Amino acid sequence: MVKKFQLPMLSRWWTPLPPPSPNGKNILETGREDPLFEDRFKGLRAKFEQKSEMLNFRVVGVTSSIAGEGKTLSCAFLAGCLALTGRKRVLLVDTDIRKGDLTRGLGLPRQPGLTEYLMGTVTLQEIVRDSHIPTLKVIPAGAEVQFPADLLSGEPFRAFLKEIRARFDIVLLDTPPILPVADTINMRDQLDAFVFLFRASYTPVEMFRQAVDEIGEKKILGVIINAVEPQSKKYIDKYYGYYQQRKPTEEESVA
Repeated sequence: MVKKFQLPMLSRWWTPLPPPSPNGKNILETGREDPLFEDRFKGLRAKFEQKSEMLNFRVVGVTSSIAGEGKTLSCAFLAGCLALTGRKRVLLVDTDIRKGDLTRGLGLPRQPGLTEYLMGTVTLQEIVRDSHIPTLKVIPAGAEVQFPADLLSGEPFRAFLKEIRARFDIVLLDTPPILPVADTINMRDQLDAFVFLFRASYTPVEMFRQAVDEIGEKKILGVIINAVEPQSKKYIDKYYGYYQQRKPTEEESVA
């Protein structure tokens, strides 16, 4: 499908991304029971770093056509994996002001956040939060406002991007899905590129095509296909089954 649209593919996952952890747990605790879950993102990290460094892209949005495709979880885990190497100062920004799923998923208060900064009531230093990873910082969404698209297309947002470019090596923005609201389209020309989530057998291909047309193919750094149907279960079991089922020995756990 990605080849049909002539888009670069960053990753393909046969098993769907799990929903965020229940009971208010941190979104980064999702998938702990799956031994290969974090490996997906380490592989994604390698491809993302290679392409972004080659193209000198530093401010990248993570988006999707519609809600429910896995963009917020992917954005959070990719940022965490990038920060864990210790090679880069990484900033994670919740620009989905309407919902604030990333902010809530990380257990952060919404305010003060991005909207307060864009409205000129706080400084950047006041909205940047620490995380459990020393080289990963987070900016929450801020208070809900009536017209987020206006805030995200104005001069204060341009000034915000200029300031964070000067302070961080990589900035990942969790952006709203493209088709339901105009927010991401209003940010499009101010960001270097987008990572695009597509959830197979969930998002109609025509909606994906429309979203790609609206964001522009040249703005897409790569596509992550979530929950793609494997061509052969026998193939998956043969090459991945050992790693999916095997548990580390006591010696390996200690090491």
